[in-house]
Amino acid sequence: MKRSALGPAIAILVVLGAMFAVQQLQRGARGAYAAAEFTLPDLDGTPVRLADLRGKIVFLNLWATWCPPCRAEMPSMETLYRRFRERDFAMLAVALDSDGAVSVAPFVRELGLTFPILLDTENLLPARYGVTGYPETFIIDRDGNVVKHVIGPENWARPEMFAYIEGLLSAEPVRR
Repeated sequence: MKRSALGPAIAILVVLGAMFAVQQLQRGARGAYAAAEFTLPDLDGTPVRLADLRGKIVFLNLWATWCPPCRAEMPSMETLYRRFRERDFAMLAVALDSDGAVSVAPFVRELGLTFPILLDTENLLPARYGVTGYPETFIIDRDGNVVKHVIGPENWARPEMFAYIEGLLSAEPVRR
């Protein structure tokens, strides 16, 4: 490694290490940690608060229309949403496109997505959740704790994913 590249590489490692340490400190007895609260507008401009979804299992996905892996996982997210939407399950797909609905609304129409899409044009959530790239998904339990964090795209329409969500829906809240 060239001497001039050593400083930035060390800085990146320090930042990543600090983010990991913060997440580890936030983790509770079950390996869960409190989900960061937020309020973001949906495509219609209506504010959506994470706190209002307490008591439900929340699937929080951070993505962007310009991200090919994000685009690829959307159909399986739609399948997951349709399977559980009548239960205590909420899906929030937070688009991080800087131009907001201008890019996001046509994409949503093109794919026929029916789950809620929120807009984070100021990129507030990536720092709050320690996001390292897109897509990233956080599964939040009824008590408001992140119990699963998936980095990268996933096929959410697999039987294992259905069983995982079903297990969370069947579990009683812990309420600490």
